Amino acid sequence: MSRENSFSAKAIRAGYDPKDHFNSVNPPIYQTASFDLIDIDRTRRLWTGAEAGGIYSRVGNPTGAILEARIAELEGGKAAVALSSGMAAITYTLLLLGQGGGNIVSGSSLYGAAMLNLIKFLPKYGITTKFVEDRNNPAAYEELIDENTKAIYLESISNPNAELYDIDAISEVAHKYGVPVVVDNTVATPYLYRPFEHGADIVVYSATKEINGHGNVIAGLVVEKGDFPFDEKKYPQFYEKEWKMRDLQDNKRSAVEFIPGAPVIASLKIFFTEFFGGALGSFESYLVLQGLSTLTVRLDKKLQTTRKIVEFLESRDEVEWVRYPYAKGSQYKELADRDFPKGPGALLSFGFKGTREQEGIFIKSLKNFSYHVNIGDVRSLITNPPENTHTELEPEYHKLADIPKNLIRLSIGLEDAEDLIADLEQAFEKAFA
Repeated sequence: MSRENSFSAKAIRAGYDPKDHFNSVNPPIYQTASFDLIDIDRTRRLWTGAEAGGIYSRVGNPTGAILEARIAELEGGKAAVALSSGMAAITYTLLLLGQGGGNIVSGSSLYGAAMLNLIKFLPKYGITTKFVEDRNNPAAYEELIDENTKAIYLESISNPNAELYDIDAISEVAHKYGVPVVVDNTVATPYLYRPFEHGADIVVYSATKEINGHGNVIAGLVVEKGDFPFDEKKYPQFYEKEWKMRDLQDNKRSAVEFIPGAPVIASLKIFFTEFFGGALGSFESYLVLQGLSTLTVRLDKKLQTTRKIVEFLESRDEVEWVRYPYAKGSQYKELADRDFPKGPGALLSFGFKGTREQEGIFIKSLKNFSYHVNIGDVRSLITNPPENTHTELEPEYHKLADIPKNLIRLSIGLEDAEDLIADLEQAFEKAFA
């Protein structure tokens, strides 16, 4: 009796055959700037895409290609590209979709740099953003869509508030108007949530976070589902025939022809990595692959610990509120039950009921929580987003994203729950002594 491999098996084996890599058990690190082209006929095949292979590591590397194949299979997508950071993944994708000008309709509770990117940076290139104030209401997204809307963008689990959204309903709305949905799935990973199964068309990641999970690499990923019908008038960039995409007979081709079903990935690989750079390096790709292989066991433990931390925080007088889909009174419990059967991630936030001075003592007193701006690490992390990850946002956007001054964010790691709870307890006692 045969069966399809589980997620865990795919996370370890997908996209890799040792026979193609000198029988190496682990994917090799192809630490080289360029690759031998062998002969002029092979050169022609490589440059026309008739043969896959290394050319120059600025535009891609065999170690990265293994990661791309693996994440595409885990996500259920057509193709993927590995990039130098999560912000590269977000920015490249939105620059491409908004090419020539237009607007993005976006959720309004996002990672700080992503939000500032939409507010200040992309408008310099003719791409503006309409933020959905009532971000939990799919109809509110529809109200903002117009003929110039090029994408809807949101996070599957928002950072830092751990909000959830009905992406099924939002995608249905977007598709009525021929608009693709881009989902940042960084906190959830494909182990907890697969956006393509809920109507999304493109998924972006900071692979720095849970996918790698060890705090030792900066990496990004873009995955394309492969069936979005891009309208030629609205997205002419995918239909323009380019010499750079020619076939063996020197016929110019477009992105929709170069990688059928994945014009976004084709464009990012052929043009963005070529001219912006930003392809993920071989060693970084190797580290992400290593982290990905243990994703399931890491998240399974983190999810159990997170629930215990939430219960502990809810019992403390020093805590004003707790934001997590399974916190008391959360409006996201029903969506968590429906869409996140394994659990809604290991990120949560709470309101610190004290002065700024007490908050500083609390954070400095912690021993098992590191004060870092990363998330999704093996180490448990704590930070105060209003003064670091989101400090670059003006007060009006703090209000829009619902980030009060007393918000503390926790990213739960692999320490035992009892150690983390004891650490929080002694820090509260010192802060409020």
